[in-house]
Amino acid sequence: MHPASSIIVFTTLSGMGFGLIAMLGLGAVPGDRTAGIVACALAFILTGAGLLSSTFHLGHPERAWRALSQWRSSWLSREGVLAAVTLGVFSIYGAFWVFGAARMASIGTVLSLFAAVTVYATAMIYGSLKTVPRWTTGLTPLCYLLFAAAGGALLAAMLSCLLGQFSANAALVALGLMVAAWAAKFIWWRRADRTSLASIGSSPESATGLGAIGKVRLLEAPHSSPNYLMKEMVYRIGRKHARKLRLLAVALGGVVPVLGLAAVIGLEGGWPVLAVAALSHTAGMMAERWLFFAEAEHSVSLYYGHR
Repeated sequence: MHPASSIIVFTTLSGMGFGLIAMLGLGAVPGDRTAGIVACALAFILTGAGLLSSTFHLGHPERAWRALSQWRSSWLSREGVLAAVTLGVFSIYGAFWVFGAARMASIGTVLSLFAAVTVYATAMIYGSLKTVPRWTTGLTPLCYLLFAAAGGALLAAMLSCLLGQFSANAALVALGLMVAAWAAKFIWWRRADRTSLASIGSSPESATGLGAIGKVRLLEAPHSSPNYLMKEMVYRIGRKHARKLRLLAVALGGVVPVLGLAAVIGLEGGWPVLAVAALSHTAGMMAERWLFFAEAEHSVSLYYGHR
């Protein structure tokens, strides 16, 4: 499928933002009013930028609010509703922290739960699509949740160092989540490489219902020039390029952050190192999300002669 830049930015930044919100709800980034202002501002910026970016993928962004009405049947709508509720609860939590110099543990627990469910809903927008067999697995929401938690924990560790509240335990948690997230992604990739339309029995014969007659082939292209479906659903990427991008994603999104966290634990501080690690992780996650879409096979491609 075509990897739209707006969706890549959305899933990357909002995932890290909601991950940070979850970590703040659990008590990460200890500190006073100043710590609250810095941490809450960064979380709001990331989630806001991500959610705003998602509207650019719509034909009529001004009508985005209408998607919220279909929450009974649409994961996209549920994600929007949950994001709004999560940010509302986060505003209350942040207000107590910044203006009351107190962090409400009960609200924080609810906040973390809402943040996790929001990321799960985002993942299920894609994980629920049976037309894309690579995505329809429980590993898809698991990877989204682990990457959100890892990115949020990395940012929380960075902010703690920046505000003079270094915690080796926080860095260790971030390190563990980062390793777990990439381990899950490697398993996801292993399954994805063995999963195709053909592997689940989908073919031009099954798609057209003409299998009883014999092998179906495309006699003539239905369009003289590429149409919307061909641009969005029949996007192809070479295996060589995909392999290089996977290595880049792992190096930037996993290896650099892990080394940065390990170095900070050994040095007992050093927020610039974690800032570089966070930026590298963001770049690596964008490469990972680009591949998530670019390597996906949509069943509509069967109608254009793809096997």
